[in-house]
Order: sequence, then C-alpha cells, then structure tokens
Amino acid sequence: MTEIERKRVLPDDGSALAARLSALGYTSDDPVSEEDTYYSRPDVDFMATAECLRVRRRGDFAEVTYKPASTGVTHSADDVVAKTETNVLLAGTGQAAAAERLLTGIGMKELVRVVKTRTVHRRSDAPDVTVSIDRVRGAGVFVETEVLRDTVDGAVDWIERVERELRIIGNPTVSLPYRDLVMRAGC
Repeated sequence: MTEIERKRVLPDDGSALAARLSALGYTSDDPVSEEDTYYSRPDVDFMATAECLRVRRRGDFAEVTYKPASTGVTHSADDVVAKTETNVLLAGTGQAAAAERLLTGIGMKELVRVVKTRTVHRRSDAPDVTVSIDRVRGAGVFVETEVLRDTVDGAVDWIERVERELRIIGNPTVSLPYRDLVMRAGC
C-alpha cells in the first residue's frame, strides 16, 4: 500500500478542527503518544535524500519503518507525498530498544527523537482516508490528511476534497517531515 498525504500547519491547538471533524461525522480514536527515533547511514545523508529509517514506540506497540528517498514522483510541487513504506512490527516496546541497539551497532547514526501526540479521525464512508491532528513537541500543531491506496490514482483529489470540507485549504502546507522540523527547532 502507498501512503499519500499532505500536512498543513494549524494556527491553534487543533480543538477547533477536532470540533469541525466531529460535526462532519468523523469519529476519533483516543489520542496516542508516539516516540520516533530517526537514523541515517554514515555514508548517505538521509536528511539530504529525505529517506526515513525510524523506530517507533506507541503504548505497547513498536515497529521499524523505512521510507525511500524523495523524488519528483514521490513528492509533488503541492506538497503531496506518496511513498511505499516498509514496516517491520516488533514484539513490543522492549524490542524497540533492541532494534535501536542493532541499528547503532551496525553503524547507523541517530539523528533525533520526535515525540508527538496524534489523534486520528475517520469517517465510515471513506475507510482509506484519515485526518490526524498532531501535536509535535518543539515543532507545533499540524493536520495530516492521508489516503492509503494501491495506487496514487484519485488520492490527491480525495485529499483536496477533504481539505476543502475541513476549511484548511488556506493553511500553509508543510513539505518537511516532523524529523526535520524538530531538528531545525533544536529539540
């Protein structure tokens, strides 16, 4: 599956958007805290290539994720990102520490830790579309509209339709991943 997403800045804590989502029939999951540790290779700067290698912890869930380098195809001029992720589920958060030791043991460089609280909103009539409100420590509050599909076909139209419905089209788009925003903030 391919994740097709666009991120926008929220000017407040996200509560106004959460109320609008609820009024439009979206249901929300409970907020979850995620801690992501990002890595780069010693011979390839993942900041320059916009590749992603991370270990994620969320409650009793943990995984290692890799996203390939960005190109003109994966990252469009209107800040829509479409990348196929490779995820490896770990057997709990204890394995996240082992995965981090493994990555540093083979020479990967730790770049940054990103801590965020995410609330995911969904509608029953669009199960492959999610709207997430992310509060990222040191970077701000964002809304991420995401479509999960086998192909990119029609996904950007869905994102734009949802963004219009939520009245967030005027909010600035964010082309950088949270990793980069947190690193720039020096957190």
